[in-house]
Amino acid sequence: MTLTVPGATDAAAPGAASAAGLAAHQVCVAYGGQRVLDRVDLHVAPGETVGLRGPSGSGKSTLARVLALLHAPDGGHVTIDGQPLGGVRHRLPAHLRTRVAILFQSPRAATDPRLSLADIIAEPLRATGTSREQAAARTAELADLVGLTADLLTRRPHAVSDGQLQRACLARALVHRPDYLLCDEATAMLDASTQAHVAAVVTDYQRRQGAGVLVITHDPALMARWANRVVDLPAA
Repeated sequence: MTLTVPGATDAAAPGAASAAGLAAHQVCVAYGGQRVLDRVDLHVAPGETVGLRGPSGSGKSTLARVLALLHAPDGGHVTIDGQPLGGVRHRLPAHLRTRVAILFQSPRAATDPRLSLADIIAEPLRATGTSREQAAARTAELADLVGLTADLLTRRPHAVSDGQLQRACLARALVHRPDYLLCDEATAMLDASTQAHVAAVVTDYQRRQGAGVLVITHDPALMARWANRVVDLPAA
């Protein structure tokens, strides 16, 4: 199966290597011999919001992890602005891997329960050698942006709600000012008001930074409001 993206530059087409954007090229992933993604192409341009939908088990989250440079594909590759990326996680230089960020569905699964919310937000900065003073200033700036008060920043995950913790995860995702933000069912566990706030923060960030956004959601109303175009990923 090849996933094409209507209305956008085909990442697999001749000449697309020079196109601006985050792209998967003929990506294949298998788990235990079961093919999850088979020759998938997907392109997210700067400033664009692409919706990705499909049935459970179709590989949406796997594709997001590949694009987020967290999972190496078994075949194919990922490019940023035409540059092929030959690695994942810390095998890539910081200036490349920090250009992409991901916001997961479950904030509790995505955070260390031993850390305060402030430390969760600052975690990526410390990993890249940012000074304590600069990290503290950036953490305070982002906490204000996502609506976290100073008293909440001192708490650990068990002492806050899912919505408050997801706000901290959103701040963490934005901490390096990524060019591409991937939202993998990021609002599924939130109440309506927090959903709206998260979507508004992401949209405002995208407008100011010109960032490309990938949205994975089963909520058709949210998809219709948020995405410029929608891609369907069939079952593997």
